[in-house]
Amino acid sequence: MSDSVETRGDERNDLVVKDANNDGRPDLWVVDTDGDGKPDVFQFDTDGDGKVDITIVDRTQDGQPDEVIDGDGGMPPRT
Repeated sequence: MSDSVETRGDERNDLVVKDANNDGRPDLWVVDTDGDGKPDVFQFDTDGDGKVDITIVDRTQDGQPDEVIDGDGGMPPRT
């Protein structure tokens, strides 16, 4: 886990949870944190261990990352 990242809100609404490499575990999470139904956090498991390795935050929801950090940004996915 890493330090907490600033997002648009305090909620975690998983819009997409995907197993992109077909190993049976999620490795992509697309998250809405303010309840507007639009994603503002994108998380990736790049090494297949089931934990978030990279978190991208788009606070302005304009498709341009505002912050890219190593780790889950204090927002681990629900298991």
